Amino acid sequence: MFTGIVEEMGTVAHIVSTQEQANQITITCRTVLEGTRIGDSIAVNGTCLTVTALTADSFTVGLSPETLRRTNLGRLHVGDPVNLERALAFGGRMGGHYVQGHVDGVGEIVAIVPEGDSKRVTIRPPAALLPYIVEKGYIAVDGVSLTVAEMGRETFTVALVAYTQSAVIMGRQTVGALVNIEVDIIAKYVERLLEAYRQEAR
Repeated sequence: MFTGIVEEMGTVAHIVSTQEQANQITITCRTVLEGTRIGDSIAVNGTCLTVTALTADSFTVGLSPETLRRTNLGRLHVGDPVNLERALAFGGRMGGHYVQGHVDGVGEIVAIVPEGDSKRVTIRPPAALLPYIVEKGYIAVDGVSLTVAEMGRETFTVALVAYTQSAVIMGRQTVGALVNIEVDIIAKYVERLLEAYRQEAR
């Protein structure tokens, strides 16, 4: 479980991608290595991944075919920045919202509009995710806990204050960038409960 509060931006240092070996990514960083052990979970662009190797300044994770299908991680290149967050520690501060690190799909940034020192970023998610997104509700974009500022028919908009622009990769992204999206888990549970209720009522 994560909070959607990015601890630091790391850098992709090495990528292994062959048919014989599962895809692996090595990321250089500093903060998230503190207290991290092999087998721990780290969210990379909002995707919960297991640490398989550690050095003094990097960690390595494996990417399953399911992860590659669901996320933007398969499009990363050496030198790309990534958002990083360690799993929530018991008793830690809950600054964002409950983020599982289970990405629901990949959306596209379709507009970026400056607003003072902030930016309004409009994203087109997969159509299947739209029912789970509501104005003023939570959403995780590349692992960042954000509030939905506005809903369109096929899009949603979030606002990035100046600090957030400097602390996460979205501040550097441009129109056309693909982003990982995780909707609020509560909406999915409500839908499942209502579906079960409707089936019982038949």
